[in-house]
Parts: sequence; C-alpha cells; structure tokens
Amino acid sequence: MVDILIVGAGPAGLSAAVNAVIRGKTVRIFSNRENYLSKAERVDNHLGFYNISGKELMNKFKEHAEAMNIKIEDGKVVNILPVGESFMVNINGEIEEAKKVILAMGISKVKELPGESGLLGMGVSYCATCDGMLYRGKNAIVWDQSKDAMKEATYLNSIGVNVTFVSKNPRPENLNENINYISGTISEIIGSGKVEAIVAGEKKIPADAVFLLRDAVAPTALIDGLKTEGNFIAVNRNMETSIDGVYASGDITGKPLQLSKAVSEGLIAAQHAALQIDKIKEN
Repeated sequence: MVDILIVGAGPAGLSAAVNAVIRGKTVRIFSNRENYLSKAERVDNHLGFYNISGKELMNKFKEHAEAMNIKIEDGKVVNILPVGESFMVNINGEIEEAKKVILAMGISKVKELPGESGLLGMGVSYCATCDGMLYRGKNAIVWDQSKDAMKEATYLNSIGVNVTFVSKNPRPENLNENINYISGTISEIIGSGKVEAIVAGEKKIPADAVFLLRDAVAPTALIDGLKTEGNFIAVNRNMETSIDGVYASGDITGKPLQLSKAVSEGLIAAQHAALQIDKIKEN
C-alpha cells in the first residue's frame, strides 16, 4: 500500500508529491497527458522565475521531483473506491491501494453525456482492458476521444467483442476490418438499468456497452459522493474534499487558475494528508 496516490503531474501534483516525500511518505503519481503549463509561451508571475517559458518551468519542476526519486507514471485513473480507511485505485486495470488520494488533474473539461453517470458500471466504461471481458460476444461502442482509442478498440475486438468505432476523424487506416466504423460523435446514452443504445448524429445504435475513451475522467465519475461547486471540486482550507481522505488541489478547485495557487495548494494537501497518516499511526 502506498501512503499517498496523486492523480495529475502538473504544478499542483508535483508540489504535493515533493512535500509528501519530504514528510517521509511513499508516493505514486500518475498522469497520461501534457499539462497546460507546458504549453504557455511565457510565464512572468511565478516568484523567482521571470520571462521563462511554461515548458522550461515545467521541466524544472520535473527535475526537482526526479532528484527526490519521484517518478511520474503514465496511466489514467478510471475509478477510486473507498475501502475502510484506504482507497482502491484503478489505473487502467492495475489496482493500487492508497491511504490518501490527492486529485490534481487540472481544470476538468470533460462534459458528461446524458445518461452517462446513471449507467456507469452498467455498460458505461472508461477502460477497455478493465471491463472488456464482460462483453465478449456482445455489442460495444468505442468513442474515439484519445490517442489510445483505436488500440483499445482493437483489444476489444481481439477478445471477441463486436465493436463499432465512432469517430469524428476519418476511419483509421489500421483499424481492423472486423470493426464497424461510424463517422460522428455520441450525443446520448440510452438505457434503463443497463446500456441499451447510443445516439450518434441522427442514428440510434443498439449496444450492450459504450467505452468512453477520453484522456481524462470527470472527477464526479472517479468517485461517488464528490461534492462540486459548478465545474470545480469543493474543498476546505486543508484542501479536503467532501470525502474523508480525498484531497484536491490546483485548477480543479477553482479560480484563480494560477500557477502559484496550484503549487501552494499541492503543498497544503500533502502536508495535511501526511499529518492525518501520522495520527493514524500514533493511534
């Protein structure tokens, strides 16, 4: 079991990781995409660094973390399940147990589809390798929203799932000929108690499952009961969310969406999480 698992490796996540390690805690940190700071042309408002590109500054953050033996692991967290005083975290099918979790994946731009949250776990999935075997011999939709979508569609097809690939892009040249292709996007998931169909354009397509292979999962879909305020996760001064043991920091907690805020919130979250772990040990 790891002490603290961190979702996101931007300024908030790396700040949390560094401060957790300083306090003697074991850490795993996961990310599967480039953060927004790396794309900034110039940063002037972070104290101590003037006229520096976002990419240069992000590299310095990573070098700091690497010097402390903190390794950023490639992986998309698809589910977090509280189990007693710890959490079982699903990272693309790999399960890690953690005492505390810090969410630091930046502002969420994921817009849930009608029917998505209500049918999560009843045909709606974010991970083909996690749930694919449940749909062998059945009909599944794969929505192309990430670089790994075709790979996961191919995997599903290889284990006997009847796959339809929905994408706004042209049919990929390497897409298996056994996989159906539909040009467009999904606007709704239909079902009562389980997925029954999806709507793509003007078409209603029967299906037993739909795999929404986005680069990120909406925070409210990661873990049940997470309180939000608008598009942001609600936190207190210690960066605690509505779920005991789960913290959030950085842009995902709301405005101002600034680098210095993200770094400081990562520190606060890690400090408080470490303090709570130490209290449990004392008891």
